[in-house]
Amino acid sequence: MVEEADRRGEILDAALEEFAEKGFRGATIKSIAAAAGVASPALIYWYFKDKADLLEAVLGRHLPILQAMYDAEGLMDRPPEEVLPMLGRAYLDTLRRPAVQRIARLMAGEALRRPEIADIFVKRGPGRVLAFLREYMAHQVALGRLRPHDERASARAFIGMLIPQAVGNVFLPALATDGLTNDEHLEACVEIFLYGLRPKP
Repeated sequence: MVEEADRRGEILDAALEEFAEKGFRGATIKSIAAAAGVASPALIYWYFKDKADLLEAVLGRHLPILQAMYDAEGLMDRPPEEVLPMLGRAYLDTLRRPAVQRIARLMAGEALRRPEIADIFVKRGPGRVLAFLREYMAHQVALGRLRPHDERASARAFIGMLIPQAVGNVFLPALATDGLTNDEHLEACVEIFLYGLRPKP
């Protein structure tokens, strides 16, 4: 008999493939159940309340950036010199996974046609990352490690600095022709970012 954790993992793996192949709208609970070898689609609702909840779980299982934030509370007191490189590396690693690349391409196309799908994806993926970064930056300001600033903007700015590298790795290889590695890019981004937010003497 398949253990409960194993069954849940099989459903998540099947859902990843279904979402990657058919998009959020095209993938159905029935098709995901069939791909996972689950006898009844109703069993999926034992683990997930709806398809959006299933998508969130798929993203959490397969996106290193969300895995890196698993212990968000434990990261709050760690200094930016440790946390930002860790999150940046996880962000860049996220888009290197072939299945995640397929999901990103499909979701991008679907989001343009169906805003409700963009909302689901953003709230459960990028939105969670930005929310964590806002809270983290505010906490670092309170600790005196960063100067007071608009944390909404700094969260977006940090991720924004990583986007050209991520896009070059996945969608537009011409952007990566200069040979800049992820580690080199990340090191420069963190240094520039923290220099700008250093507390004034």
